Amino acid sequence: MSGQLKEVRNRIKSIQSGQQITKAMKMVSAAKLRRAQDAIMLMRPYAVKLQEMLQNIVSNSEGNIDTPLAAQRQIEKVLIVVITSDRGLCGAFNSNLIKTAKRVIREKYAEQFEQGQVEILPIGKKGYDHFVQNGYKVNDRFWQLFGNLTFDHVKEAAAVALQGFINGTYDAVEIVYSEFKNAATQIFVAEQFLPIAKVESTDKGGLKADYIFEPEKDTLIAELMPKILNTQFFKAILDSHASEHGARMTAMDKATENASELLRSLKISYNRARQAAITTELTEIVSGAAALAN
Repeated sequence: MSGQLKEVRNRIKSIQSGQQITKAMKMVSAAKLRRAQDAIMLMRPYAVKLQEMLQNIVSNSEGNIDTPLAAQRQIEKVLIVVITSDRGLCGAFNSNLIKTAKRVIREKYAEQFEQGQVEILPIGKKGYDHFVQNGYKVNDRFWQLFGNLTFDHVKEAAAVALQGFINGTYDAVEIVYSEFKNAATQIFVAEQFLPIAKVESTDKGGLKADYIFEPEKDTLIAELMPKILNTQFFKAILDSHASEHGARMTAMDKATENASELLRSLKISYNRARQAAITTELTEIVSGAAALAN
């Protein structure tokens, strides 16, 4: 009986130690989430407006725009940017992103994948490790990008997609990331990054956006398009960065709650075992006293 009590006590101590760790990780993630959330909330309105402006220009322009970034061509070679995290302990965050990337390959680029023409550009160690271990064609230049998360560094990663599309290395570029909503909600999405998609107007009789270009339209668009696309790329990374910390904070909160429930159950078991041990000892004492009396 004493061995059983000791085992339960050891389990209680072990769970209490783990609970202290999950509480500390939750607090750290909450602090990081606040900074990451502020960054994406400040960035998102600007990025969304630029995206709308870019799609309006592409969709409403008469004739072809003189830029290779909007060129529609037969898709033979594909680049998929998968933005995961560097660390785990964030629930199903990374696995859902990887599943989303695989679903995109399976549903849209199965033929290209069979021909070995799908390349993965992972950002984040978890995605990099998974795709390398599973034999995917991987560009390993920027998987450590979160170690230096600045716009200039992100722009270097975006240049791989932009220059690769312009040079014909890729015919399509997709970004798989997690759109941040709040600490408990992440939306896993796959967006077409290149070529720039045209948006068909569903509003009959609606007015098209009317822009006045100065200098010439082609010159201005050629200058603005890469900058707008770099901004979109940066927004996707900030979204995933905030989502990661939200997912980790939520996971650590659930782990702390589960530890509390397990501790409660173990303490009940410990008290029952202790009462049983005391009852047994009392019974032995009473039996021994009765034997001596006789």
